[in-house]
Amino acid sequence: MLLSERKMAPDERINGRWASELLAELPQRLSTRILQHAQQSPDLAALVDGEVRWSYATLAEEIRAAMIWLTELGVRPGDRLMSVGENCRALVVLLLAASELDAWLAIVNARLSAAEVDAIRENCEPRRIFYTVGASPEAREHGQRHGAAMVDHPGLGELMIGALAPAEPEPVHASGAEQVAAMIYTSGTTGTPKGVMLTHRGILYIASISGGMRHLSEGQRVYGVLPMSHVFGLASVCIGSLYNGACLYPAPRFEPAALLRALSEERITVLQGVPAMYARLLEYLNQAGLRLHAPDLIYISAGGSPLDGETKRRVEASFGLTLHNGYGLTEASPTISQTRIDDRHTSTTVGRVLPMLEYRLEPLQSADADAPETGELWIRGPNVMKGYFRQPEATRACLTEDGWLNTGDIARVDEHGELFIVGRSKELIIRSGFNIYPPDVEAVLNSHPLVTLSAVVGRQIPGNEEVVAFVQCAAGAALTEAELARFAAERLAPYKRPCQIVLVEALPATATGKILKGKLRERAQAMGSPLAPLSSAG
Repeated sequence: MLLSERKMAPDERINGRWASELLAELPQRLSTRILQHAQQSPDLAALVDGEVRWSYATLAEEIRAAMIWLTELGVRPGDRLMSVGENCRALVVLLLAASELDAWLAIVNARLSAAEVDAIRENCEPRRIFYTVGASPEAREHGQRHGAAMVDHPGLGELMIGALAPAEPEPVHASGAEQVAAMIYTSGTTGTPKGVMLTHRGILYIASISGGMRHLSEGQRVYGVLPMSHVFGLASVCIGSLYNGACLYPAPRFEPAALLRALSEERITVLQGVPAMYARLLEYLNQAGLRLHAPDLIYISAGGSPLDGETKRRVEASFGLTLHNGYGLTEASPTISQTRIDDRHTSTTVGRVLPMLEYRLEPLQSADADAPETGELWIRGPNVMKGYFRQPEATRACLTEDGWLNTGDIARVDEHGELFIVGRSKELIIRSGFNIYPPDVEAVLNSHPLVTLSAVVGRQIPGNEEVVAFVQCAAGAALTEAELARFAAERLAPYKRPCQIVLVEALPATATGKILKGKLRERAQAMGSPLAPLSSAG
């Protein structure tokens, strides 16, 4: 692909339908199609939350009852609501009832710190805050801090509800392309949190197109462990499942034993996760001396962070299935590309760009002569966010007036249209004039049999930048930094080799398993360099 060349991903057949047809029939609200399922197939299984099992008819009854309840609590069209909690039936119903009322729901993970939750509350200024305490002890702590009232809801379980606030409602739009459905706050350790405004149409595009590519349909059973406070869990897993008539199994957090029970006893058919989740599951199976038993599982995929070849190989060997890959970001609702269900790639491609999306690669300021085809990825389409809530300058920094979103990721597209993510433009390490993409180094480190995860960051030194690797080993592994450095040296060019390897018990990560590289960069910088400044890459 030529740099700066604009392309539109072609229309394609998805489960017997053209993507353009699916796009044309998207409803205006998240809840519309789900309520239609209740009319057409009332007894179809919709949601399993612990011992609670709902059909689509029951789910629709709970949504309508919640609409009345929310109205009695003072919720108006255009109001912003906020949830603090983890995956459960209450969160699903609150989202869909808010959809019917034309209210927005800002979904916040209860495992954020008090300072992080409070910063989001100050930015969001919600009319009401709901705490899903039945599924999250941390939600209860936040609710108690905020003086929320306890409610034992007959259908939704234990909740806490904050006081009614005099917030000004937002304008309501009939079009799902304009009306905001949900806000997801981007993770970050510094600065003001950014509320990504996701429209109904953007989320439904992912539910229909991406979900259709996974052959989601009636009778599928989907394990929903990816947090709905992350757009992957919200759009792809939750709404993707319910929009297509599948049954969702919301899980508050990832626990290997619970997942294995669900795969075996509930006969889960679809599993989506992040690479770190699969790595932890394999480690658990190995330590416990167990074999995977997933009799009905037909589809597994990874997203949310880079997938390296060694993790892909190990997972596929254990599951006996292709580990599908994809790529996206919160601002794109989230999916931009994914491998198709019949693909059997041995590479770590993130698949082809989803149909009807426009994309282009812009040249990097620091051009790499060894990789002239790489560039910064920009996209445009129905899944792109409306902007950051009340942050016009931050919005303009990444979103043009005509709808082009700068992903901030460095990518290349091969002759078959397959997209490969080389790295984050902000994470690019430039060492003695050479571009180093952290995923390349991480892939080598992760290929060591005693390594579970790794994260590579850059450290600024006078006149140059160093490569620092943080490595999480399997429990009980007897591996030293020196041994791992020798292993890497045999497999990496000299300029790519870490100048320092730090073994850690666990890498800092978000609830989805995304590694917090910002914290690692701060730690690497604080440790200081063990080497003199480099004058060459040799």
